[in-house]
Amino acid sequence: MPAQLQLFESRDESARWTVRVSHRARRLSVRVYPGGRVEVVAPPGASPATVQRFVGTHRQWIDRRIEDLSSEGIVEGGPPATLQLAAIGRNFTVDYEHGATRVWIDEHDPLRLRVRAPLRDQRAVGQALRRWLAELAHEELGRQLERVAADGGFRYARVQIRRQRTRWGSCSVSGTISLNVCLMFLAPAVVRYLLLHELCHTKHMNHSQRFWSLVQAHEPDYQRLDRELLRGWQCVPGWMFQ
Repeated sequence: MPAQLQLFESRDESARWTVRVSHRARRLSVRVYPGGRVEVVAPPGASPATVQRFVGTHRQWIDRRIEDLSSEGIVEGGPPATLQLAAIGRNFTVDYEHGATRVWIDEHDPLRLRVRAPLRDQRAVGQALRRWLAELAHEELGRQLERVAADGGFRYARVQIRRQRTRWGSCSVSGTISLNVCLMFLAPAVVRYLLLHELCHTKHMNHSQRFWSLVQAHEPDYQRLDRELLRGWQCVPGWMFQ
């Protein structure tokens, strides 16, 4: 597990702010996620005082991002009435019924999703939806990853789908590529860039100049797509984080 440090003594603040020590990090960086959660990524050896100064320098920007995310209505509660999966170009209408947990696509309407679960238990409903979405993501994103790898001449060992709260994807030294199920809500071009990004890590397990040169060789517009990826959390519905 990545090391974490608390930034503040306050219980309210520490619940929302964390510092993650990453051996991949070369400098301090900060990200703000839906719900007001803030993560500072620090390289090994960064002192608490250095992190505090970094946060102080960027505090206005952080507060503004928290406000922006809140005002854009990213966090929403309750089961969804529709499921808009931009990554695969499919939008589902979702129907609910009480009973033993099961999620399936209506055989008479391929764009209608039926969810059977204890309807008073929103946690159970959310879990059922997320499990179904993870299975679909493994099939759909796995197929896309295979295609991007073949087009670019990359090799990887296997793919797995997770629900990471701090990253869109990762690549292990053994060649396992982990993809965030939340990618299903992002635009196809952004998803393709993320897949390419992780495949490039099969060649360079870092963010060196050689790595970025390889990314650029396969995707000249990578800088714009990378910025869109950073804003991608705005596309993810709140029930995915519950």
